[in-house]
Amino acid sequence: MQCRLDGQIALVTGASSGIGLGVAQALAEAGASVAVNYNSQREPADRLVDEIVARGGRAIAVGADVSDEDAVAAMFATVVETFGGLDILVANSGLQQDSAVAEMTLAQWRKVIDVNLTGQFLCARAAIRQFDTQGPRQASKARGKIIHMSSVHDIIPWAGHVNYAASKGGILMLMKSLAQEVADRGIRINAISPGAIRTAINKAETEGEKGEKLLDLIPYKRIGAAEDIARVATFLASDMADYIVGTTIYVDGGMTLYPEFNGNG
Repeated sequence: MQCRLDGQIALVTGASSGIGLGVAQALAEAGASVAVNYNSQREPADRLVDEIVARGGRAIAVGADVSDEDAVAAMFATVVETFGGLDILVANSGLQQDSAVAEMTLAQWRKVIDVNLTGQFLCARAAIRQFDTQGPRQASKARGKIIHMSSVHDIIPWAGHVNYAASKGGILMLMKSLAQEVADRGIRINAISPGAIRTAINKAETEGEKGEKLLDLIPYKRIGAAEDIARVATFLASDMADYIVGTTIYVDGGMTLYPEFNGNG
């Protein structure tokens, strides 16, 4: 058995850059038709669609702010109208607005919670409704699959990033509670929690002296790449993971082992 997704339809939110882009590429390479969601960056989403189509795949770009209920509904309607259904949702959209708590504004708190947590709820709810409505599609053993993109900061506290950490901790329980609720309907829900992943957006923090310092927190002594997350997402979406339900996979080079305590026991 291989990690193939032939005949399946996937929606990846926040797929115009970074981890989301890598996941969309990987799902397409595994045979899925892919809807590439973007919010403000349409051009890279269109480029990714062109790349997928040039390789013989099927893809569309669809814009939506995942924190907007009406926009999410319209996005899902577009995907279903274009491809005829949905098999996989990768709820990846997320952002940071960092601040010490004493200086953090309510707007900063709400923006991160709205996108990172409420956005994942709105997308998961829409996907579950679609899975229930369309019934089994025969392309997969599961009626539908949802992968929530979280972070190691769903369990590792992060001073100066309380809004972000709270949103990711919320995703952990959102995923588990949804998985518990809908597993008996043949819907598999899991999560991926990346550690330090090098992308274009965080290049300054993951290269040079800062990158070397970051390795102190990674027992495996390597900063991850989007491809590391994309491979796990493809596995979780495939029938090879059909008995995995309500689980978070930490793709972090060992960061959640709290390496600072090594030798201090």
